[in-house]
Amino acid sequence: MKTFITEDFLLYNETAKRLYHETAKGLPIIDYHNHLQQNEIYEDKNYHNIYNIWLSGDHYKWRAMRANGIEENLITGNGSDLEKFKAWAKTVPNTFGNPLYHWTHLELLRYFEIDDLLDEQSAESIWTYANEKLQSPELSVRSILAKDKVELVGTTDDPTDDLNYHIKLKEEGYPTKVSPSFRPDNGLAIEKEGFIKWVEKLACISNVTIGNYNDFLLALEKRVNFFDEIGCRSSDHGINVMFYEAATKQEIATIFDKRLAKQSLTSKEVNQFKTHTLIQLGEWYAEKGWAMQLHIGPQRNNNTKMFDQIGADAGFDSLGDKLVAEPLNKFLDALEQQNKLPKTILYTLNARDNEVLAATAGNFQNAEIPGKVQFGTAWWFNDHIDGMEYQMKTLANFGLIRHFIGMLTDSRSFLSFSRHEYFRRILCNVIGTWVEEGKVPNDINLLKQYVADICYNNAKKYFNL
Repeated sequence: MKTFITEDFLLYNETAKRLYHETAKGLPIIDYHNHLQQNEIYEDKNYHNIYNIWLSGDHYKWRAMRANGIEENLITGNGSDLEKFKAWAKTVPNTFGNPLYHWTHLELLRYFEIDDLLDEQSAESIWTYANEKLQSPELSVRSILAKDKVELVGTTDDPTDDLNYHIKLKEEGYPTKVSPSFRPDNGLAIEKEGFIKWVEKLACISNVTIGNYNDFLLALEKRVNFFDEIGCRSSDHGINVMFYEAATKQEIATIFDKRLAKQSLTSKEVNQFKTHTLIQLGEWYAEKGWAMQLHIGPQRNNNTKMFDQIGADAGFDSLGDKLVAEPLNKFLDALEQQNKLPKTILYTLNARDNEVLAATAGNFQNAEIPGKVQFGTAWWFNDHIDGMEYQMKTLANFGLIRHFIGMLTDSRSFLSFSRHEYFRRILCNVIGTWVEEGKVPNDINLLKQYVADICYNNAKKYFNL
C-alpha cells in the first residue's frame, strides 16, 4: 500500500500550505543538539544496511517494539540485523498516533524514495531496496547532510574527549560546521561511583595534576578554552532533578577533598558541589558567548533488571516529577546578579512544567539579544504533534514566539533530519490556523518572516554562525 504522506501532509489550511511550501520547505537546517558521531561525518560513512543507520541505538523504536511484545533478542540481543528489522516492520502498523509512525514513513520517503507502508509484507522488499540505496554515494553521511542543507551539526561531547575528528573536519574546511557541545555531566556527578576515575581522565587530558578543587576548576577551564578553539557554540547539561544549594568556595573545596578521599557525602553537599560548579561553568560560557542548554526532568534507568542486562540509554527512562521552579530561578538569578548569565535554553521532559519554564525564561530577558533565555523545543517524550503544538502555544502565551530558535533532532541517526520537516509543517499549520481563526493578521510577508526566523534565522544568530 502506498504511503499517506502527501505534499500537504499536516497542513490543514491554505495559509499553512503557502507558508510551508514557499518558505519553510527550502530553508537550511541548523541542528544544534544531537548525538551524531563526528567520525562518521569525517569518514563519509556508507552504512552497511538500514538496521545500522535506523534501528541500532534508537531507544524510541526499542520501546515501541517492547510494547508490541517483541522479544529482547530481536531488539538489543543477538538476533540478526534482518530479523531485528522485520521485528520493527511488524511493530510499525501498531504505532498509529505515535510520532514513530510518521517519522518512519517520512524517512523511507525522503531518503530512499520508498512510498510503500512498512509492515511484515513489505519488509523484505524494503530491506533489499534500501540496502542497495545505502551503498550508493547519494546516501553517504556527507551526501545526506548536503541533501538536507545542514549548516550546523552540534554534537554532544564529554570534556575529556580529544575532539580529534572535529579538528580534522575544521582543518579540512568541511562546509557543514560540526561543532562540539561541552557536556560536563560526569564532572558534576560527584555522587556517582565513576567520578574519581573521570577526574583522573580530566587530569590527564588537561595536563593538570588535580589534588584539590582549584585544580579541578583549572582543568575544566582549560577544556572549555580548548572546546572554544575548536568551534564550540554551546554547552549541554542533563539534569535529572534541578538543584540549588548555596555554599562558599571553601565549603566546596572541603566537599571535593572528602570525595577524593572516598568519604561519603550528604545530599546537601552533593547539591552544593553541583550548584557552585555549574555557576562557575556558566560564567565561563557567558565569557565565551556560548549558549547553556539545560535538559531538565528525566528519571533514568528505571528498570534495574534491564539496566543490568543492557546498560543506560536503552529505552527505560521516563518523565520525572520533581519541582523545578524555585531551584531553577535561584540558579539563573545567581548568574544574573554577577552579570554572567549566558544565553540559556531551558528544556523540560515533563510537559507539566511547560508553563513553569516559559515563565522562568521571561524573568531573565534583556536587551543583549532577543530571546536570550529560551523555552526550548518539545523534547524526547514531547516531540510529537501535540507536544510541539503545546510547547509553541505556551511560548507564544508567555513570551515571544517570534524569537524562538526552533527544532533540533536530539538523535543518533543521520536519517532524523526529516524531523525538521515534521516540525516545520506543524509550525506552519499552527500559524496558518491562527490566521484562519482570525487571531493574527493575514499578512503573508509578515507570516513568512515569522516562519523563516523560527526555522532558521533565529538559530543562526543565536549560535553566532
